[in-house]
Amino acid sequence: MNSLSLEMIRDITQILMQWRDSDNVGAVFISSSSEKAFCAGGDIRFFYDVGNATPRGDSALLEDFFTEEYALNHLIHFYPKPYISLLNGVVMGGGMGIAQAGPSCRLRIVTERTRMAMPEVNIGLFPDVGGGYFLSRAPGQLGTYLGLTGETINAADALYAELADVFIPTAELPSLMNLLVSAQFADIRDAIREFAAPFAEQATADRSLLAQHRDLIDRHFSGADVAAITSSLALDSDAFAQQCLAVMHKRSPLMMCVTLEQLRRGASMTVAACLRMEKDMVRHCFKHGEVLEGVRALVIDKDNAPKWSPASLAEVTPEMVAPFFVSAWPDYAHPLRHLD
Repeated sequence: MNSLSLEMIRDITQILMQWRDSDNVGAVFISSSSEKAFCAGGDIRFFYDVGNATPRGDSALLEDFFTEEYALNHLIHFYPKPYISLLNGVVMGGGMGIAQAGPSCRLRIVTERTRMAMPEVNIGLFPDVGGGYFLSRAPGQLGTYLGLTGETINAADALYAELADVFIPTAELPSLMNLLVSAQFADIRDAIREFAAPFAEQATADRSLLAQHRDLIDRHFSGADVAAITSSLALDSDAFAQQCLAVMHKRSPLMMCVTLEQLRRGASMTVAACLRMEKDMVRHCFKHGEVLEGVRALVIDKDNAPKWSPASLAEVTPEMVAPFFVSAWPDYAHPLRHLD
């Protein structure tokens, strides 16, 4: 469902670079040709194939993919013109990276079809593409919950978590497009907000599962580490708490711990620093092999029975987590050293 390939990343980057300095372009509007998805993330089958090259995780194609994807994320975040993304359908992982632009340029539209997630822990990865930045800045512990569980949310949840800006029903999208091509605006985002205002009641907080369980999420997911979070959830008889616990038992124990460390570091880092950190982390993920096992279980063999290493949370040590945050490059040679 519109999974990102290296070719797509290069095409998007090229056109954004071309439009950035063009006097004929006032804003960028990005959407999907598919009704099912905006973008369901990176091409994980490609990750599996090239990640199993020898030596494992050392493929130049993998290096190119993540270096150029993260550079694109940075370009979008600091785009000098309004950047509007229509997140109709599934938007996950890499799709979030090309949707979550910086606050000075972005407008993120969701619909009743929006299904949003950062589900990387489900395949032995972590919420990358700047997830360390935008998830760590979600209200309270919502970003931690989304990063550690990988759960999918709807439009009302996305608005409540500040991962979207306006709601427009899909039935109104043709009218929106007619509006955008038929008039000139000082700021196209203001015109879209005005257009969306009558529909705001269709995606209010009372329709959000995150809002309904906000107190529980903040209480449990503020734990000192993943073990503390799961222990706290285990003591809560609430059905939502038990659902969270059951989901986390299926995720990679190691990558949940790595993700929590990523989010807590990312809370005080710049976008560029987060993306450099994530480039370091993703290299370690493929060398360790956890992501290859996750993709095998989910996509290749489809047995949904990944053999995580280590197999349990109790076996994860700080010494296992620490290497993910050690760069493979000196500062002057880092592939993303030019980001600022």
